[in-house]
Order: sequence, then structure tokens, then C-alpha cells
Amino acid sequence: MIVISAQCLYTPQEAIDKPLVFVEDGFISAISSRAQSGVPGDARLIDLRDSILVPGFVDIHVHGGAGLDVMRSSPSDLPRLHRFLVSHGVTAYFPTTVAAPLDQTCQALGRLADAIESCDVHDDNSPQARPIGIHLEGPFLSHKRRGVHPPEYLVSPTIEIFDRLWQAARGHVRMMTIAPELPGAVEVIAHATRHDVLVSIGHSDAELDAAQAAVKAGARHATHTFNAMRPLDHRDPGILAEVLTNAQLSADIIADGIHVAPEVVKLFLQAKGIDHSVLITDATAAAGMPDGTYRLGPIQVEVKDGRCTSDGRLAGSVLTMDLAVRNVQQYAGWNLQQAIRAATLNPTRAANLEKHGTLTAGAEANIVVLSPSGEVRQAIVCGRGLL
Repeated sequence: MIVISAQCLYTPQEAIDKPLVFVEDGFISAISSRAQSGVPGDARLIDLRDSILVPGFVDIHVHGGAGLDVMRSSPSDLPRLHRFLVSHGVTAYFPTTVAAPLDQTCQALGRLADAIESCDVHDDNSPQARPIGIHLEGPFLSHKRRGVHPPEYLVSPTIEIFDRLWQAARGHVRMMTIAPELPGAVEVIAHATRHDVLVSIGHSDAELDAAQAAVKAGARHATHTFNAMRPLDHRDPGILAEVLTNAQLSADIIADGIHVAPEVVKLFLQAKGIDHSVLITDATAAAGMPDGTYRLGPIQVEVKDGRCTSDGRLAGSVLTMDLAVRNVQQYAGWNLQQAIRAATLNPTRAANLEKHGTLTAGAEANIVVLSPSGEVRQAIVCGRGLL
């Protein structure tokens, strides 16, 4: 048994001062405080002093990082990405597709399924982020709000195409972004929901009634709120009115200060609240890399001064999750515990993920060790990384 002590722990719903975290076989067996219990004589104590322990971050929208694109990389390439992600506190993530030829997309989904099915196999004790499900961003997107997704690869939603993608991914699709106004979208939303997929509305020019019909059919989330969405109008509020006011919907946002102004990030957090706000990075292969040219699926992107663009349009980001957490504190005045929740518990609840996003007895020992100011000191994945 290993026992970890620190200054504070956020579950994230509860704060525990001077915690003791008992880890056995990669799982948390108990959590208490030094005031409640002692360290067994046969246990190894790891004292992290003034550190703060939080759940591993879960990023449900990642295209790549460290020079690697998830649609183009082989499973043997991905450990480099996984080491990069975990260095920024992400212990689990959804590799995310972009619109591409269907044959290429299916091939990529097969490779990602391989990576998910082999992600627990490591040769050493080094912690790595793990892919735990696939996010289909495309091909069921609005031409008008497609962003940089190539228009020639967008298709109208049908159950047959969804089933082809589902089978190529061997059932590992956990999330899908879809424009609800497209013909056939409501039927596909209902079908995907029956497969336990988190259906997220986004890349959409939907009016309010179409967004409401999507929720009625089973949609429960919204993708990078404000970006690639019909703008909010005070008399014709459209999709954003549904996203911001419907408590059935969780919603995510790219809090890098580039995709959405800090003041609007604050507005979003006030509207969705502490229970339904989700942080994502939408990171591309350029994350963690110097300025230059990179790939986003079939798209070439340019990175300069922290902006990732294609033909002048924003094309994903170079944001990391630890920075997003700190930005939320700066932009909205949330404290660290509140900001952590948007990167841990909220995405896992939205996607119905067990054993992730919380520190509690029985959960995987996926733990991020933070400094008092929120910088990542180290990460632990299923108990790996304990010194």
C-alpha cells in the first residue's frame, strides 16, 4: 500500500485539509485526513508537503499535441502525445476527429480503437494520458458554420453513415458533434443516444426550435460554445439561447482568451454554472510546439503567437488544460476548486464516464499534484508515477 499526503485535496466537490490518499493496485482504497487516521506501519508514505491533490483532468476534445495529429498517428506514435498531455494534468482524453473522406476517417477510427484497447499496456512506471473514447467532430456539420472543416467532406446525417463510423471504431465512439438543423439529424441523435453516445450540438446555424428538437431527441451537450455557432440575437436567439439556458445541457468552451473573449467566458460560466460548465482545449498537433506549420487531419494549419489558423480562420488551439483552469480563475474569479471541477467531474458526468473525474474510494488513482498557485508538479495515472 502507498499513502499520499499533501496540504489539501479537492475531490473536487469536497475540500480535505491535510489528506491521506490510500492507493492499492492502481485504485484509491480510501481517503481521509491526518486528523482522522494514521499511516499503517507497512505502508509507504509519500509526503507531497504543500501540494494540492486533484482528480486527473479529462479533455473530451483533443485533436493532437507534441507534433502529433490523432487522425494521422499510429498507436505506436501516441505515447509521445500521452506524455505531453499528462505533463499538463490530463490523465484521460477523447481523441477527436475532423471531417475527412469517410474511408480515411474509418481507417483513423480503427487505429484509435487499437490505441484505446491497448492503452493500459506500459513497459515502465511512467504515467501517460489514456484515450478512453472517441469524439466524432464531423462529418455531420453545417456548411455555414463548418469552421475549417473541408466542405467537400461534410455529409448529411444518416443512421447508415453513423453505423459505419461506429463499427469502424468498434464501439469506442463516446461523443459526437452534430448540427441539429440538418435533415436527418434528429433521427441520428436519437440513434446515437441509444448507443450511449454523448450527443453534442455544435458547428451549427440552428434556430431555437431545431436546437430544442435536438435536446428532445437526446442531445445533452454543446461543443465549443460560441465558436462555429449561429450568433446570439436578442429577438432571434437561435441555438445559443438553448445552450445557455437549458439546464439539461452541459456545454464546453475553449478558455484561451483567443477563441472567446475573457468577458464572454465569464458570461458563459455564469450562465452554465458550476455544475454544467466544461473546459476543453481543442488542441491540435501544434500544442507544445514552436510556431510553424502542422496538420489537423487533412487540413494544414499555421501557428504564430499562440494562434492556430488555416486560411485566416481559427483552426483548433495550442491551449493546455492546466492553463485553461488558471484562465478560468483569472477571467471569472472562480477559485481553484471550482475551476478544477470544470476540467474533471463535469466532463465525466456529461459523458457518463465511471472511475474518472473524482477522487473517491474505488476510483482509479488518477491524481494531479498541483502547486498552491495551480501549476502541475506531477501526475499519477492508475497509480503509475508514484515515486
